[in-house]
Amino acid sequence: MKRPRLGAGVGSVFLMDIFEEYPARKARTLRFTCGAPRSARVVGDGSRALFLRSSGPEDLVCSLWLSLVDGNDGSGREVLLADPRILLRNVAAEDIPDEEKARRERAREGGEGIVSYDVDAVGVRVVFTLGGHLFMVDAQGGGERQPMMLDSQIAAGAEWAPILNPRISPDGRHVLYTTGRRLVVLDVDDHMRVVGRCAVLPLPDDAPETQVVGLAEFAAGEEMDRYDGFWWSPDSRHLLVEDFDSSKEPVWYTSAPADPETPQSARRYPRALTHNAVVHLTVVDLSIDGSDVVSGYESRPVVWDADEYEYLAAVNWTGTFDPVILVQNRRQSRDQVRAVRSDGSTTLLESHKNPQWLDLIPGTPARTPDGRLICAMNDMESDTNRLTLDGVPFTPEGWQVRELLDVGESDVLVVVQRTTREGVGVCGPWAGDADRHDARSMDVATVDYADGRPRTVLPVSSRPGVWTASRHGDGMVLSGRDMEHPRSSMVHTFTHARDSYTESVHAPIANHSAVPGFVPTTTFVRLGRHRLIAAITRPSADSPYAAAASLPVLMHPYGGPGFQQAVFSQAYHWDSQWWANQGFLVVTADGRGTTGRGPLWDREIVDDMKNITLADQIEAVRALPEVAPEADLNRVAMIGWSYGGFLSALAVIDAPDVFHAACAGAPPTDWTLYDTHYTERYLGLDPDVYRRNSLIDDASQLRRPLMLIHGFADDNVTIAHSLRLSQALMAAGRPHTFLPLIGITHMTNDETVARNLLILQRDFLRDALGLDDGGNKR
Repeated sequence: MKRPRLGAGVGSVFLMDIFEEYPARKARTLRFTCGAPRSARVVGDGSRALFLRSSGPEDLVCSLWLSLVDGNDGSGREVLLADPRILLRNVAAEDIPDEEKARRERAREGGEGIVSYDVDAVGVRVVFTLGGHLFMVDAQGGGERQPMMLDSQIAAGAEWAPILNPRISPDGRHVLYTTGRRLVVLDVDDHMRVVGRCAVLPLPDDAPETQVVGLAEFAAGEEMDRYDGFWWSPDSRHLLVEDFDSSKEPVWYTSAPADPETPQSARRYPRALTHNAVVHLTVVDLSIDGSDVVSGYESRPVVWDADEYEYLAAVNWTGTFDPVILVQNRRQSRDQVRAVRSDGSTTLLESHKNPQWLDLIPGTPARTPDGRLICAMNDMESDTNRLTLDGVPFTPEGWQVRELLDVGESDVLVVVQRTTREGVGVCGPWAGDADRHDARSMDVATVDYADGRPRTVLPVSSRPGVWTASRHGDGMVLSGRDMEHPRSSMVHTFTHARDSYTESVHAPIANHSAVPGFVPTTTFVRLGRHRLIAAITRPSADSPYAAAASLPVLMHPYGGPGFQQAVFSQAYHWDSQWWANQGFLVVTADGRGTTGRGPLWDREIVDDMKNITLADQIEAVRALPEVAPEADLNRVAMIGWSYGGFLSALAVIDAPDVFHAACAGAPPTDWTLYDTHYTERYLGLDPDVYRRNSLIDDASQLRRPLMLIHGFADDNVTIAHSLRLSQALMAAGRPHTFLPLIGITHMTNDETVARNLLILQRDFLRDALGLDDGGNKR
């Protein structure tokens, strides 16, 4: 095929410039998220909402903001509460403790400045850390009062630092943080002055470094989305505190090979088929005097069968009720929801089991305002992930509950995905667009749970997309992305009474992020006998490849459990458009094991992730000609990161007749090197299953070009994965390309690295598929 000529119009030249600049702009703008509002939380009566946002499209430093809606005149305004550059104007560089860096890596947090915060029950006082210091700001005054640095008001000392994960008491009078070795309570008066300090549950001076108090262990942060290690009681008089001992976990060492004088660093890692950290909980009663100062405490251990149920998956403490905990067994096939009594004993409320595994649904377990228990349920009979009320399912069949956002007086606010079911309708704003509100759309809705009322799904978000929300009082903030807009959307809504009717005021929150400058051509199709949901992205209209009769195929999956990519969000498909405009037909197919299509679909990969997930990518490729006649199946490549990297390497090793080249980024090639909670959920505890799902023994089969990419600083998928595969390939005499990245973790936020990775992969694949620089066959 001859290379088509570039159009002579200015628009065509401009578009080519945009795509040339895209890799660098993507890195500079933190994937086009800088300047976008995030982490919204509605407080008070609902007319106020806190959120984080940096000042511009290339500014990584987030500030704390307040959205204010005036119900009288229908106006909304934004107030800057805390600006890191002002608060740290005399500090040369932000000093972030290593423990906080680890938490941010677990949460995939790439921003700087204020990246998280906590607020009291009435939404007045907000606390956050910045540069290793602890700050408090008054959110009631509309930004009139400057933030106060709390730790500067007390005597310094190594025993009081670092300041990690601060949480304010519901009454706003105390701030609790952990140093990892002890908990520290600061008592704060009406003027935000520290009037007392008390150490809680300090570890003995001779306690080993493997013992930690007040932080979540690695498996909880990486796999359970639980980042807290202590919890306030609603009355601000009691605590639940986690401590763990990771001494039984294997010791892993990380080196800096580019700087041989730097010593290795050691850490504990819960490697599959080995030991987890031993986790304990403690009930703490605080002694508080008449001046609201903590003067001491009493503590009692929380008792449950931790040998049988070793994972502490979730903690919820609301209202006047006992806190509830969710604990899981090692195989995650059984769990228990237990109430924690004041003496530390626990009472079984519910138990669940599944022959494969039980899903963790964020926000569960929870209590209704009158004390009833809401839990998650993998309903295998209806193939639906549902919520139950005191053991009885109340969310309807065919609606996959992804997250419980809020529990109201008579309804729950949830993120749901619709699975087509006969007789299951769509109402309200979704009715006219029902065919798009399916697994591709993560919608926010309410479901009524009140006795005697129909369990109806009522839409909150209207456009298909990827949405979430925060709700409190009479206010809500709806946030998310869709396919129609390049920027994320955040809208603060406040509903209030006016005379004899209610009125809702909608106040958009400004988004200052950059945009790529192009709209993905992405279309969605169903492929193969499994009706795989796939996104196909073609060269844009102004691209020199737009009219090409034949295009090499680039499969661009994640393809593994727990995540989807073929969804209604432009941001998921920007990279695909860049690749398409390099002369590829780009296909992202979500196979079995990916989320959104019910628990039976999820569980088809159990014990056989390798073969099932690869089979679905093969099925997608072979079905392409039916929907994309330009697809050249004699030139098919695959790229991916993490599980997508695993699939990419697997594709050229085990299916060379289908896939002709691959770039594998941070691939988990040997599942015994990955963590317990993720890996054992799908592969169990039989070492032979791990051998069958590994890439290492298949290395001698490689006949196609393969590029491995891995960061030396990756503490999630360690570089040992790629090194072991490379070693096996070398031993088998199989040529391959290896790009080791110095100082790069599982997130590639370095601008130079991120830009050059895309370009190097493009050039590698062009050469491997026999294409010249213009995408023509050589």
